[in-house]
Amino acid sequence: MGIHAIKLPDVGEGVAEAELVEWPVAVGDLVRVDEVIAVVMTDKASVEIPTPVEGIIAWLGGEIGDTLAVGSDLIRIEVEGDGNTAASQTQSAATNEPPETERLAHVKERQPRPDISSPASLLPSVTVRQAAPRRAEGEKPLAAPSVRKRARDAGIDLRTVVGSGPAGRILHDDVEAYLTNGGGAAPAKSGGRSKNTAVREVKVVGLRRRIAEKMALAKAKIPHITIVEEIDMTNLEDLRKELNETHADTRPKLTLLPFVIRAIVEAAREQPEINAHFDDDAGIITEFGGIHVGVAAQTPNGLMVPVVRHAEANSLWDNAAEVSRLAEAARDATASRDELSGSTITITSLGPLGAIATTPIINHPEVAIVGINKMQVRPHWDGQQFVPRKMMNISCSFDHRVIDGYVAAVFVAKLKSMLEKPAMLFVERWHND
Repeated sequence: MGIHAIKLPDVGEGVAEAELVEWPVAVGDLVRVDEVIAVVMTDKASVEIPTPVEGIIAWLGGEIGDTLAVGSDLIRIEVEGDGNTAASQTQSAATNEPPETERLAHVKERQPRPDISSPASLLPSVTVRQAAPRRAEGEKPLAAPSVRKRARDAGIDLRTVVGSGPAGRILHDDVEAYLTNGGGAAPAKSGGRSKNTAVREVKVVGLRRRIAEKMALAKAKIPHITIVEEIDMTNLEDLRKELNETHADTRPKLTLLPFVIRAIVEAAREQPEINAHFDDDAGIITEFGGIHVGVAAQTPNGLMVPVVRHAEANSLWDNAAEVSRLAEAARDATASRDELSGSTITITSLGPLGAIATTPIINHPEVAIVGINKMQVRPHWDGQQFVPRKMMNISCSFDHRVIDGYVAAVFVAKLKSMLEKPAMLFVERWHND
């Protein structure tokens, strides 16, 4: 038997380190070739790391939330043969663990390797789970982040669940068995309400940590100025509905976003200082000819900003198709590093959940962000009477160090004009092209 060390691979050009966000395996688990053994994150892209060998997990290179350097040992696996690492190198100086060969003997006792040549070994085993006493106060159950999320969603206190994995680790099957057997929180007192004394601590790791760091950086370094403007969207909504009905079978469905992107393109042609990055350390403003629009998207893993590149060169339907594709990739966690970086201006929207107005935070190092708020029918004075119109507010924030109030106001006024007279989105493009 030998030890095969798997190092953290190069997970992206220019990336020197990555954060551990999930261990799908534990010490003592049997893994097979190509099985995912770790999930790491760099910037906003998560990467699954598979194993090239079969064996038993002998050592994990860190805890969730730790940052590892590319090329450092990620995981060590006991394998048939010599492996690629001397057993003496597996001893942990930090924790004074016994030599790996000694510790592996205990691992094998706790998690024996199945005999895959025996038909009986392929039959599912039946485990009888006894009711579990509540773990001691402060004792943290062993479980993967995905298992903890499943338990939270089901309202289960993991301290009451019996773990069938190595060292009592709680698996998905344990949670499902707990639910099937009628486990759960104690029922409320008859005729009254019960006290909820639960306290949950959530470690900020992975994408949530990246979001927290970027928001803190943006608010700490950028003095924001936010302008809120009311826009009559009635004509644009009528046009959007007609276009979708006319081209339902031949073109992508148009949402509001492609129109807003088109309006930003036209406004940025006249004010290129809006479509820029500001490097405050170097004191340099970089204005871009290409308009790369970041579209903030809420995903099960947190807020991500996929990028519609060269929106100025795309048709309305091209941008609609790209927004849809990128949003799906972000939700499925399949978006590439390139698809999640390089934006020059960002759109953020809460959709139908949006409020009357918001104060969006700029996506550093950009200098402007366009916030879309909730659309609703409101009474609008047309000079003679109040008439129902579809109204929407936009909230645009600017980096006041490099964007003056007048420039910001002109940009917002241009967006308002383009969206209230949507035919101009097509006329102005033809004129400029």
